[in-house]
Amino acid sequence: MIYSRSAEYAIRAFVYLAQVPSGKFAMVKQIAEESDIPAHFLAKILQQLARQGFLRSSKGPTGGFSLRYPPTDITLLQIVESIDGLADYQRCIGGMTECNDQMRCGMHDSWKALRGRIIEYLEGTTVEDLAEALEVKRRALDKTKKKRTVEKPVKAKATSSRKA
Repeated sequence: MIYSRSAEYAIRAFVYLAQVPSGKFAMVKQIAEESDIPAHFLAKILQQLARQGFLRSSKGPTGGFSLRYPPTDITLLQIVESIDGLADYQRCIGGMTECNDQMRCGMHDSWKALRGRIIEYLEGTTVEDLAEALEVKRRALDKTKKKRTVEKPVKAKATSSRKA
């Protein structure tokens, strides 16, 4: 995995929240059920992200969480950085205390290239991008299910022609 389970859950919750109409809030329980995330764990993550300014929160029966910014303005890198930080992407993958372009470990060049691609992907992918991709996939799956559901012909019941 390129980021923690907490960051994964945050991303999944943000994708869910991207589909919530502007001005409306989604409850943690609702997000957790729809996104298959443990509710108590998700609540802590969303509270953290609200404190960092990514989310709005509201208490009460119609309360919950909503995105503070449009999903087109929130990148995966921002979410991962706020949950995990970026230290894991900057450290030596071989475990050396000093590893840089001047003092390379055996994996430095390949990790540097891979790390660059990961950061580029996270930075260039928005919550909106994922929400749209998920919707396309859901529609494709729905079409596949409909094609597989073939109505079976109903057999007519045989009637008895006996006379009493």
